[in-house]
Amino acid sequence: MAITTRDQLIAALGQSRHALFDKASISNGVAGRFYSLWKAGGFPGVGATPTTQAICLNTTAGAMPYLPFNSPSTNYLAWVDVATSLATATLEIHDRLCHQGGLSGTVATAQTTNLPLNLTGIPAERIGLTDFSQLQWWLEWYTDTGSTAANATVNCTFDDDTTGNVVIALAATSRASGLYQILPAAGKKGIKAVNSVTLSISTGTAGAFGVTCTRYRAGLFTVVANKAEIFDWAALALPELHIDSCLSLIQLCTTTTTGVSKGVCRMIGG
Repeated sequence: MAITTRDQLIAALGQSRHALFDKASISNGVAGRFYSLWKAGGFPGVGATPTTQAICLNTTAGAMPYLPFNSPSTNYLAWVDVATSLATATLEIHDRLCHQGGLSGTVATAQTTNLPLNLTGIPAERIGLTDFSQLQWWLEWYTDTGSTAANATVNCTFDDDTTGNVVIALAATSRASGLYQILPAAGKKGIKAVNSVTLSISTGTAGAFGVTCTRYRAGLFTVVANKAEIFDWAALALPELHIDSCLSLIQLCTTTTTGVSKGVCRMIGG
């Protein structure tokens, strides 16, 4: 089933289910960089730090408490009220598909611990288009690495089943919760697996980081501190949600902290 008429949409909104978020600010931010709110305090609680490869579900620690409507209903994200403590903030809601951890900032040879990370076992409905272009891959930091800047060479398998390297410049002292996006190589549409990560030099501190794969579901923004903004179904493009969707927040930082973010998501089924 699916919602195909305005009357169905209005009726579904009257029976919406809500998921709240109230995430604490992350410090040591850098304007213009993405940060994961997966490990931020507040509600939902601090997300699970992966020690192995893992598929993320709506029951995974850190996921928004999303209660899907049962089959044959199709689930949608239909409405979001959001406010932040910053004058301007950009937030994204992602379905966190899978992640792994155990990578070190002091190993300057190819790291394959808990790799490759691929999409085995994840339903096609969560992945989206078959060219994997709707997926986003990240290097995600769990604890700070050292003060020496390095390049990370990430070996990927692309949508056409070829493999190749993507080089990412890592800042000195990459901080916990920071994200570096892994973009497809020129001429490729998407990434289907990350096979290894090689640092050009030791950063000086092991820290901890890993690889995460997400699928973007919606984008939000605020323009006045502590003033709620409303994004309805049309602004959100009424994205479908899988019954296993592990909904989490990513923020494009505008200053040295992410600020406090709070809101409510309304999910509907039809």
